[in-house]
Amino acid sequence: MHAYPTFPLHKLRAGLQPHNNPVSMSVFRSGLLVLTSPLSALSLRLVPILASAARLVQDTLYIHLQPGLSLTGSTQPRSTYVPATSEVYTLISKLYANADIHRHLNVRVLLTNILNQGAAPPALGSVQNLSQPPEVVLTDFETRDGGQSNPVKQRLERYATSCYSCRPNLISVLLYPEYELEVSDEELSAQHETNATEEPLQSYSDVVVGGTFDRLHNGHKILLSVSCMLAENRLVVGVSDRDLLETKMLKELILPFEQRVAQLSEFLVDIKPSLRYEISPLFDYFGPSITDSKLKCIIVSEETLKGGLAVNRRRVENGLPELAVHIIKLALDPLHGRNEEEKISSSSLRYRLLGTLLHPPHKDPGVPCHPYVIGLTGGSGSGKSSIAQHLVRLGAFHLDMDSLGHNIYHPGGPVYAQVVEAFGTDILKEDGTINRQILGAKVFRDQEQLTRLNNIMWPVMARIAKEKIDEAAAQGNAVCVLDAAMLLEAGWADLVHEVWTVIIPEDEALRRIVARDRLSEESARLRLQSQMSNSQRVKQSHVVLSTLWEPAVTCELVEKAWALLQKRLKEE
Repeated sequence: MHAYPTFPLHKLRAGLQPHNNPVSMSVFRSGLLVLTSPLSALSLRLVPILASAARLVQDTLYIHLQPGLSLTGSTQPRSTYVPATSEVYTLISKLYANADIHRHLNVRVLLTNILNQGAAPPALGSVQNLSQPPEVVLTDFETRDGGQSNPVKQRLERYATSCYSCRPNLISVLLYPEYELEVSDEELSAQHETNATEEPLQSYSDVVVGGTFDRLHNGHKILLSVSCMLAENRLVVGVSDRDLLETKMLKELILPFEQRVAQLSEFLVDIKPSLRYEISPLFDYFGPSITDSKLKCIIVSEETLKGGLAVNRRRVENGLPELAVHIIKLALDPLHGRNEEEKISSSSLRYRLLGTLLHPPHKDPGVPCHPYVIGLTGGSGSGKSSIAQHLVRLGAFHLDMDSLGHNIYHPGGPVYAQVVEAFGTDILKEDGTINRQILGAKVFRDQEQLTRLNNIMWPVMARIAKEKIDEAAAQGNAVCVLDAAMLLEAGWADLVHEVWTVIIPEDEALRRIVARDRLSEESARLRLQSQMSNSQRVKQSHVVLSTLWEPAVTCELVEKAWALLQKRLKEE
């Protein structure tokens, strides 16, 4: 514990304006927010309280509900149980929904002291370990001295450390009057009347819930928190994988199963360590929900209710009792943009990743610093060429490897003789030029033949590409785009600083190839199958783009990626 020096919150107020970047104003990586206001009043204060906390904490914010807690007086306050009522359930849902505007915050409402109706109360007093021990403890507790009361801060620190594992030299901050809100008695009375009832929530020994749980967001956290509140002993969690991911938007950006499970496990153990958790992959829409005889309740959202009813039909067919179906409302995303869902969703989070740097590039001393080379790649029909045109418009030098490849096997070119010798004179037109369609038909159906052609073409193309990049540097170009469908397959990633990949769903790529090249669907599918998959490309990429939407959206995404690139280059 460390009560001194006091944290000068008032000195930050000049920099706490809405237009400032919240992350840049944050001081602590992790924090614990102890909420002491009555539930009816707290509902009105959540927005300003969260805004104040978001200015101080840049990552994980744990929230501990202890309405009525007093931090004054001669005795040290102790944690007490809060009944799991509909009012608490509604408040927790509202907390997560309101926190979503603070996108840098990883909010976790702790349920250790929230006691459901059927659970035996465990002994309070033991210290709960948290995965991200707080560096600061905050509270909404009201004091008369404008948040500068050292005795109150000392009690707050002792209270926090008696409940949870915290960092050494814990700092305390009294948020009041930073969040002070003028609320009349009439407004408080009206809020109390509109709040959910204080009736206890029905609880169940064993509960099941399912989902993709990609990039765990506040919508997931509401679903999981309700599941934990209703579960007395065990929570079974099914995590979608394999075929269940195929129809997801931007499925290539979904985190690997193991990573999703790790994030899920950490969250669940943090918020309610007393439960037994069973997390398993879902390869169909049912999983253990239709075979586990001990399950009593399934948690669904408004949009997955049909799935919950289907589970019960299958349980009846299997001779098992139906599950109680608990429905939660979808949490709306107040900041959703174009092509994003109105609800808080993983699809929107993946969409926001487009154009951003997914991971920092490795600095290869063998690649000259100037110009900065972007390797742009994508499968047939991906729209890679339109992305390249946008980048050229923004000021990039364009090196089209596909055109370069076509040029080098013209008569007299550096690989013309080798290609004719390897594949026969039947690939030639009457004028002696190579018929690309005939050559393509030969190689796309035979992997050995394709490899043979590539071994002739790729080394020569790499040598010419290096010469072109040197020319771009001599001309003073700051950024060069090496535009190559086979960038990764050919090993040309060694020539670039960053790999940018353009992706679209396979069915859309097929439609475009058939329309553009007048190929049969079978021929178009063979062409795609001969190339690296989107998922394989994304794993090796630093930036991902997509042309799935209207051209104006593609333009916005490219401009976003270019602006972020310029920022990175300035920081080097």
